[in-house]
Amino acid sequence: MGVKKKKEMQVTAMTICHQDLETLRSLADVEGKNLASLLLHCVQLTDGVSQIHYVKQIVPLLEKADKNGACDPTIRSCLDILAGIYLSLTVKNPLKKVLASSLNGLPEFFLTEAIQSFTSRLQEELNTTDLYSYRKVTDNISSCMENFDLGRAGVNNLLKNVLHFLQKSLIEISEENRKFAGNHIVQTQLMNDLLVGTRVSVMLVQKIQDFQRIHLKTSGSPTWQSMCGLLSIFTKFLGDDDLLQTIQSTSGLAVILFIKAMFHPPEKIPDLISSLLLRSVDCTSVPDWFLNCCRSLCCTDVSQSTLLFLCQGTLTMLDWQNGSMGLSGEALLLNIVHVLFTLSSQIKESTLELFLSRILASWTNSAIHVLESSSPSLKDSLNGNSSVGGRLLEYVYTHWEHPLDALRHQTKIIFRNILQMHQLTKEKSDSETSGLAADRFICDLTESLLQLEWHVKGKYACLGCLVDYIGIGHILALAKTIPSQILEVMGDQSLVPYASDLLETMFRNHKSHLKSQAVDSTWIDEWHETWVSPLLFILCEGNLDQKSYVIDYYLPKLLNCSPESLSYMVKILQTSADAKIGSHNSRGALGALMACLRTARAHGHLQSATDAWRNLVSSARIKQGLIHQHCQVRIDTLGLLCESNRSTEIVSTEEMQWIQFFITYNLNSQSPGVRQQICSLLKKLFCRIQESSQVLYKLEQSRSKHESENELTKQHPSVSLQQYKNFMSSICNRLFEALFPGSSYPTRFSALTILGSIAEVFPVPEGQVQTVYQLSHDIDVGRFQTLMECFTSTFEEVKILAFDLLMKLPKTVVQFQDSEKLQALFQAALELSSSTKPYDCVTASYLLNFLIWQDALPSSLSASLQTQQASCGDGDKSAIVVERNTLMVIKCLLENLEEEVSQAENSLLQAAASFPLYGRVHCITGALQRLSLNSLRLVSEWRPVVEKLLLMSYRLSAVVSPVIQSSSPEGLIPMDTDSESASRLQTILSEIQPRDTNDYFTQAKILKERDTFDLEDLNASVPNIGASAEIKGKERKTCDVTAQMVLVCCWRSMKEVALLLGTLCQLLPMQSMPESSNGLLTVEQVKEIGDYFKQHLLQSRHRGAFELAYTGFVKLTEILNRCPNVSLQKLPEQWLWNVLEEIKCSDPSSKLCATRRSAGIPFYIQALLASEPKKGKMDLLKITMKELITLAGPTDDSQSTVSKVHALNILRALFRDTRLGENIIPYVADGAKAAILGFTSPVWAVRNSSTLLFSTLITRIFGVKRGKDELSKKNRMTGSEFFSRFPELYPFLLQQLEAVANTVDSDTGELNRHPSMFLLLLVLGRLYPSPMDGTYSALSMAPFIPFIMRCGRSPVYRSRVMAARALVPFVMVDEIPTTIRTLLAKLPNCTDQCFRQNHIHGTLLQVFHLLEACTDSKYRLNAYFQQLLADVAVCTRAKLWLAERQNPCLVTRAVYIDILFLLTRCLDKPTKGTEPAVEHLGFWEDVRKIISGSELITGFPYTFTVPGLPQYLQSLTKLAIATAQAGEQAGNIPIFFSQLLESSFPEVRLLTLDALLERFSTAASGLGEKGLPPLLWHMGGTFLMLAMKENHPECFCKILKILHCMDPNEWLPQTEHCIHLTPKEFLIWTMDIASNERSEIQSVALRLASRVIAHHLQTCEETRDSVAPTLKSWVQLVAFSCGEHLPTESRLAAAEALTSTTPFLLTSLHPVLGLQDTLALWRCVLTLLQSEEQAVRDAATGTVVTAMSQGSTCQSTEFAFCQVDASIALPLALAVLCDLLQQWDQLAPGLPVLLGWLLGEGDDFVVRVESTHQVEDYLFEKTEVNFWAETLIFVKYLSEHLFQLLSKSSCNALSPQSLHHLHRTASEQGHLLSQLFRELPPAAEFLKTVEFTRLRIQEERTSACLRLLALLEGKEREDTPILGASDSPAEANQFTLVRKETAC
Repeated sequence: MGVKKKKEMQVTAMTICHQDLETLRSLADVEGKNLASLLLHCVQLTDGVSQIHYVKQIVPLLEKADKNGACDPTIRSCLDILAGIYLSLTVKNPLKKVLASSLNGLPEFFLTEAIQSFTSRLQEELNTTDLYSYRKVTDNISSCMENFDLGRAGVNNLLKNVLHFLQKSLIEISEENRKFAGNHIVQTQLMNDLLVGTRVSVMLVQKIQDFQRIHLKTSGSPTWQSMCGLLSIFTKFLGDDDLLQTIQSTSGLAVILFIKAMFHPPEKIPDLISSLLLRSVDCTSVPDWFLNCCRSLCCTDVSQSTLLFLCQGTLTMLDWQNGSMGLSGEALLLNIVHVLFTLSSQIKESTLELFLSRILASWTNSAIHVLESSSPSLKDSLNGNSSVGGRLLEYVYTHWEHPLDALRHQTKIIFRNILQMHQLTKEKSDSETSGLAADRFICDLTESLLQLEWHVKGKYACLGCLVDYIGIGHILALAKTIPSQILEVMGDQSLVPYASDLLETMFRNHKSHLKSQAVDSTWIDEWHETWVSPLLFILCEGNLDQKSYVIDYYLPKLLNCSPESLSYMVKILQTSADAKIGSHNSRGALGALMACLRTARAHGHLQSATDAWRNLVSSARIKQGLIHQHCQVRIDTLGLLCESNRSTEIVSTEEMQWIQFFITYNLNSQSPGVRQQICSLLKKLFCRIQESSQVLYKLEQSRSKHESENELTKQHPSVSLQQYKNFMSSICNRLFEALFPGSSYPTRFSALTILGSIAEVFPVPEGQVQTVYQLSHDIDVGRFQTLMECFTSTFEEVKILAFDLLMKLPKTVVQFQDSEKLQALFQAALELSSSTKPYDCVTASYLLNFLIWQDALPSSLSASLQTQQASCGDGDKSAIVVERNTLMVIKCLLENLEEEVSQAENSLLQAAASFPLYGRVHCITGALQRLSLNSLRLVSEWRPVVEKLLLMSYRLSAVVSPVIQSSSPEGLIPMDTDSESASRLQTILSEIQPRDTNDYFTQAKILKERDTFDLEDLNASVPNIGASAEIKGKERKTCDVTAQMVLVCCWRSMKEVALLLGTLCQLLPMQSMPESSNGLLTVEQVKEIGDYFKQHLLQSRHRGAFELAYTGFVKLTEILNRCPNVSLQKLPEQWLWNVLEEIKCSDPSSKLCATRRSAGIPFYIQALLASEPKKGKMDLLKITMKELITLAGPTDDSQSTVSKVHALNILRALFRDTRLGENIIPYVADGAKAAILGFTSPVWAVRNSSTLLFSTLITRIFGVKRGKDELSKKNRMTGSEFFSRFPELYPFLLQQLEAVANTVDSDTGELNRHPSMFLLLLVLGRLYPSPMDGTYSALSMAPFIPFIMRCGRSPVYRSRVMAARALVPFVMVDEIPTTIRTLLAKLPNCTDQCFRQNHIHGTLLQVFHLLEACTDSKYRLNAYFQQLLADVAVCTRAKLWLAERQNPCLVTRAVYIDILFLLTRCLDKPTKGTEPAVEHLGFWEDVRKIISGSELITGFPYTFTVPGLPQYLQSLTKLAIATAQAGEQAGNIPIFFSQLLESSFPEVRLLTLDALLERFSTAASGLGEKGLPPLLWHMGGTFLMLAMKENHPECFCKILKILHCMDPNEWLPQTEHCIHLTPKEFLIWTMDIASNERSEIQSVALRLASRVIAHHLQTCEETRDSVAPTLKSWVQLVAFSCGEHLPTESRLAAAEALTSTTPFLLTSLHPVLGLQDTLALWRCVLTLLQSEEQAVRDAATGTVVTAMSQGSTCQSTEFAFCQVDASIALPLALAVLCDLLQQWDQLAPGLPVLLGWLLGEGDDFVVRVESTHQVEDYLFEKTEVNFWAETLIFVKYLSEHLFQLLSKSSCNALSPQSLHHLHRTASEQGHLLSQLFRELPPAAEFLKTVEFTRLRIQEERTSACLRLLALLEGKEREDTPILGASDSPAEANQFTLVRKETAC
């Protein structure tokens, strides 16, 4: 970034013809002071900007000449030339506007001459006959009309000619456009010309005054004839759907404007236009000229778009101000809106919908103008309660959730205008006395808006408009908690912008309202209480997303509105920061404080940084924030340091220290979002440093002259600049240190990104610019090597970042010296390009690209191009060098590839195992992508290479395509070991249609007879060689060839070939003519590439292959659509028709794949359609969709099954394609019909494809699922919105549903399934009613209700459930109780003899789901609603027999009991002053009677074979629990918890235990308002006995959890009495369970055992001693539970166990355990802190925080009692441990253990070293990998703390003999490592990355251990540095550099 220079304005210089130039030369005077001299000098300049300066001097020169009173011929000629210059300039050239502006100031004396000159020059322009010059003339006419007096006068003089020219040009251009149909590039230009011509015609009529008198002229005048001709043209354009809609739209404006100008008398114009719009023109009463010009508008059916644009023209071109058109104008206004409402229900196309919304908004604006002086009748027609007002509101409600943003924005404008219209319709006296807020319409509108759910986006904009009109007071009176409600919504990203805008509108309105009414400053307290307090609550307690969005969107707006509120917020947060420090899932007050301060500083509300630190937040708090456990607190604190509203604010010393501290611990962040924010914030800081350093440099220069103090800084600028240099250098040191061997991907990504930012922000200085820091100064050989090694990362992002960073460095930094190393590197790259590991070829590509761009290729490679090198000349050398190098590398790769393809043609197995071909192709593509292929110098060299590349691609593809195109590519390996298998394989091979030339495919190989794979020792006993064949590659290395390896080789090869061909098409210039020398690709080659893609997309079976062929094909189609060559441009269209014909004919011999979702066919068609220009008419899409929907529809022809499957699959792909956007929406309804009808097909393939299409359409209509709730309202739509967007589905769904209902509701009782019922109910279930649904729509939801109810009688259980769910949206909330009563009345009485349980079940489900909707509703506490529900409760009592034993069906009994349970929840909350309604009705009495008479009391005669028993048990238990909880106070309980727990059914016990666990855990956490009720006291013994006999795993787990929640004092003493076990025996029993059970029980048991141990340890000495022997087993159990191979839950339990016992076992001054066990527990903590799971690390951090907070350890660190992150918890834990070793006086025995950790003794290094040479070459690694832990970071921290410990401790107690074992082990490892390093090949870091890294890590561990041992012996070793131990880059990499010399 730095200080950017202003971009210089580019102005094209003006030129004149030779004749005018000669004229100027002849007229110029000798002194050069006249106008001709000025102009001559001006036109001779080549710089347009300089010419502007001279143009501005023209008028002052003429003003001087004016004083002389003469207009000599010189000036006349110059004015003529100026006119010519003006007309020659392009319309966008700034010179044209400057010239016009200058000539507008021309002295009056010269005006006549100037006008004559302009008129004559313009006449010449108008006489042009070249069609492609018309646009320039039209632009000139337009320019003359815009703020240019001379031009306007000229046009006025030539009005007749101008009109004639416009008519002629429009006719000729439209004819030319028709000729070029299909050539969209030419058509686009011609249509733009038509658009400009139409606009200029409109401008002409608007701006030329003479048009007011046209009607007085005779009809035979040329002007009149031209006007009629133009009107005819615009009428034709208006109805021509082949033109762009913008042309049609502008033509609509033109038609109305011309009618307005030509029609007489003007009073009748509104009536004429009304008759046009209503299609009721009386042809006898209109003039002949009108009929001739506009006949198509009068006498035929007018299209929807024509009507729409006529409405637009009428609203735009007629004068609606001040009621100038009278009553006829008012009638026209109403007619327009009715036409628009009609069109709204008919238009489906998204662009027309958008036009309609804008026109409707324009109509409301016109209505407002008319209402300001209108008749009373119009006011009645347009008030809020009128039909027009209602329909406008309905339009708003049905479109405010529309997918198009622009359309949603129009609904907001319409709503605001509705309010304004309503206000204007009221009498002034009414509005003055009562105010707008008291208006009934406004009140109802406000209440209905507030009742809406908050997920409706349109609600926010409309509420914002209401606030603007009626003020916030009225809304706060209705909903006091609205600020909190809106803030709650801000966890949903899609709603955040809307919510924050509404909040801003509200609090600004509230502030101004309170301010205006207040007499003192106390109003701010009320404002804070309303708006700031809810914010602070969210910041401290809200969820992560919610807080983030509130901080980003709401907080800045609040502070901008009220900056003084910052001190109020900080004051509150400071007081609570100590109490609420936060955790990993909560920011606490500290996080809220940092967020507020960060936002305030970024928006300029903090005066300066130093004041902020001194007054608002302490240094300790900043450091706590930088390493806080919650990532967002760390980010906010960093943001506070980095962000500032002033880009030149000096970075203070303190800030620099904090940034260094932050970087040390925060590079290894697993979250990509957090990493991105860290890098972005640090880049902002670096920009501040760079920009403030420029200020300091200037200040330093001025100080050297004036020695004056400046307020920017108190110290000398040179001091600050030096601090900057030191700071940046230390940052780079830390970042390079982070690239150590084995560093994690997040660390490398962060370090490289930040280094890249530094290189970008501090560029190499040019000219006078000074840069405070240069990264290249801190790069040495070691660091360069480190960056190179980043290419070996398996993550491509790391390779990209390293490559980009190396490319940013100057070439002097990265030069290679050693030619041998260079050769080794190049050889390594070639070897990697043929590796079997897919990521190796990516490494090779970056390595080769780097060598190419650094001109570091081996000399042996360049011999072939010596002649070319010499002939390049002295041009752009670096570009030529790169091009030459690229060419050499591609030739080299191509030669290797040719050889390998030849071998693969003989043996594909050998290729797959030894040299998979895709790597070479990938490297070629990578080299081409980095080269600018449009400006090649060595074209003659490139042409044969490109030709060779294409041929090689086709050859390679031919080798691998049989596998990819086989019917089963995933398992195919064409070889076997016996004749029987070979014959079976022959059948498979014949199916996949192999190539004859590939002998590998012509016959199956019998390996023991023919050794074609160069197998020397293979014998017939090789087991199962059909699945994997063992062969030897080029290096005679034995490999396992699996089907997977063959397939990966084949599909990756296909992928790379596709990408290569796509890249060649995209980047290479095409030859315009066959013989031209500029292009590299011929037309024929492009066609061949297209045919290649077509073949593979239509015939490949493997998804990976055709998906990537699609990527390449898209690149090709995009190029073809932009290609000027017409034959190429039409190729996509031809391909599309061909494939559609092939699909339609469904020929049995077709090679198209009918399985695998049509394989590549949908991709092929997608690519062809998606590349069609979006600004055009999308004709290909329209025709294709029409064809496909016809094919997918129902047919009687059984032959068309394959076509139908293809059509359905293609439709699915097109509906999923986001690039088609809203253009696909008009076809959604037809697609849905096809899917629903296809589901009824007898053919499985059709049903399957229909289901997939239906699923896609549901996503397309209702949006991507954003939560776990399948029917979340975020993925639903109101019925009115759904049916207004897809009106065709209304009759279709209704008809289908009726058919389904009639089928289901048959009296015969036979099982008659209707296939499409499920889909219909699924769609209907996603609709929901809205209080805003109006009565104006014909699409009522009511007709669906009876059919859905009847579907509830289906014999299929799932269908009944779906019907019940689908019914809920169709019943309005206030109608639910009535509907429930109606449904209950349909249920049979107990005396009825004949009834069907299916019918009862369906009805009960509908009642249940309706009632469930009530419980979720906000109406629940409404008194009237409670009364309605009480009536429902009475109705349920009448059918109570359904819940009793009289009903034999358990399924229906269960649902009825669920209904009773829901009613208890609905009616449980009494309103104020009344007793609970349920009790009053005797409802509880009935419920208790049901429980008392149920099987829970009497016992179960059933077994699990009875249908519905588990469901019945669960429902009954839930009701019993609710009854027990409700009766706790009164003591009237039908069944106790203990009885439920004794049930023999696990379902009963599990539900009961769930309820009890919730109660006990709430009581234990202290979150509940009350403690446990008396009924639950003293239940410890019950749970102990249950634990002993429970055999159901889930129940057993719950029991253990309850015991863990309870206080051990309550139940542990009872163990002996209840279960005959002593507390110690119970502990052993618990630990046995923890050792043997499965994971969840094991983790719960471990927690319980730890709780028991903690209890024992904190009680008396005797108890402590009794459990001491058991502790060793517990330690082993905890250590085992920390294993990486175990589930996360086990490790979390271990962390919790460690945390609960920390004060007693880890940090106690008198350890209970022995030292070895105590250290083992600390080792567990350190292991968990390095776990890959964030949750485990956070839990282990809790252990460290507890350890630091003990009295014995709180002085060990400065972060005691702080919530810290795991990255710093690791060194803190080691600091505490070292401190404890001293306190325990156990340094001597403890040190060997810690040194063993350092050396990695427990990591089996020797075993790993031995296996280094026996690594099996698996294709994909499947071992457990920890991507977060970094071994050397642990080594660094441990060695640092041990070094400090030994430095300050007395080592007398340690004898050399006690450390002899370690010394010997370390020395042996050192020797072994040296030997292993010598055995590695050259460039081992690239070729043997894993082994090389492993050895490097062990080398560092060994050197650290030896250094500490040397310190103990009193001999410091300087030659074994530990990672990061030194400051200078050279020293830090000393060891590494030596190592590299030997390795390479």
